[in-house]
Amino acid sequence: MLTNENRSTQKRFIYSIILTSLILVAEIIGGLVSGSLALLSDAAHVFMDIFALALSFVALRLAIRPPDDQHSFGWHRLEVVAALINGASLFIISIGIWIEAVKRFQNPVAVHSTEMLIIAVIGLVVNVVVAFILGGHDHQHDHGQGHDHDHSHATENKKRNLNVQSAFLHVLGDAISSVGVIVAAIIIHFTRIEWIDPLISILIGVIIFISAFRVLKSALHILIEGVPEGLSIKEINARMSSIESVKTVHDLHVWNLGSDQVSLSAHVVLEETHENQQPVVMEQLKNLLDEEFHIQHTTIQFEKKPCCDGHGGCN
Repeated sequence: MLTNENRSTQKRFIYSIILTSLILVAEIIGGLVSGSLALLSDAAHVFMDIFALALSFVALRLAIRPPDDQHSFGWHRLEVVAALINGASLFIISIGIWIEAVKRFQNPVAVHSTEMLIIAVIGLVVNVVVAFILGGHDHQHDHGQGHDHDHSHATENKKRNLNVQSAFLHVLGDAISSVGVIVAAIIIHFTRIEWIDPLISILIGVIIFISAFRVLKSALHILIEGVPEGLSIKEINARMSSIESVKTVHDLHVWNLGSDQVSLSAHVVLEETHENQQPVVMEQLKNLLDEEFHIQHTTIQFEKKPCCDGHGGCN
């Protein structure tokens, strides 16, 4: 379902793509005219920004499609896949910048610092605008839905969207790159030390590489169904078991369906004197998971004895 939040985010992606495309044209022309590798390196990063923004936009559009017979969970993980591809593209571009920087060290080229500075300042201004557009909307609201084994609350839970975050990091990295180009242009203008240009390019590559690592780490963690960051299986088990009617909790699993949707499944054994209170205990567990851990998509199965199958507190 296309919500107002989704419409707003999609519009912001479109504005960001248009503005970033203008930067790309300006930096390619400026890099060729000035002979600056740092500026051309930044242009290469801008091109990857456009690719990342377009990919994230497509993933965002597809992720809102409802579940169907072939995709019972829907298309939410497309956003994580988009983030993974964006992270990999950041890796590639950083390696390419390092290779070109080494070549420039070996074969120095005269740099026109004035043209380089003008284009870099324009790029920085536009990058800051684009980062502002995306940066304030890297979270989505997760609302309650009336499934029998899902949550039954309408409490909003504000969570980070990895897809939008990866696109934001592309743009933020490019803004930092523009700062590097500006510094290089100023130093070259006053000192005529040409090797500052490839040196700044290497530093730009390092910044991009670090951003890539963070995005890839988060995306891979979700794809292998790791426990969401900030949550602990042991802590969740202890809190669920603290309810007076609950005897044991086992086969407990917590994972991300998408970057902003946490799911939980668990088997629960009740005290013998409370076995007829399953509906009440179910409501207590759902309230606890929602209020303390912001987990709303839950599947809880009651049993008379532990099945001792799987991880998560089998006693």
